[in-house]
Amino acid sequence: QVQLVESGGGLVQAGGSLRLSCAASGRTFSSYAMGWFRQAPGKEREFVAAISRSGLAYYADSVKGRFTISRENAKNTVYLQMNSLKPEDTAVYYCAAAQSARLLYRDGDYTYWGQGTQVTVSS
Repeated sequence: QVQLVESGGGLVQAGGSLRLSCAASGRTFSSYAMGWFRQAPGKEREFVAAISRSGLAYYADSVKGRFTISRENAKNTVYLQMNSLKPEDTAVYYCAAAQSARLLYRDGDYTYWGQGTQVTVSS
């Protein structure tokens, strides 16, 4: 079992930055593929970014060039650095994990999910 706890959300003005963190329990974090998803009110959950256990990253087109996903295996933590935030980035952001060597971008591929952290971008 893996437990994921997100932090770092909050209220920010358009153009600002936030860094989300996701701390994972367990001793095998380095073997997990990690991802970030988000869900805005009234919308379906969507993919944001993913990182493989080897460090390869993949982004949704809507965040490419603005967001950066990274991982620090020694701290069992994955990060999402969000720059140039827009009001349309407002959502609950979820961290997800799956024991896989692949780069995963579909929510159905992930086994474990955090509770989410709210990000609100004001215009």
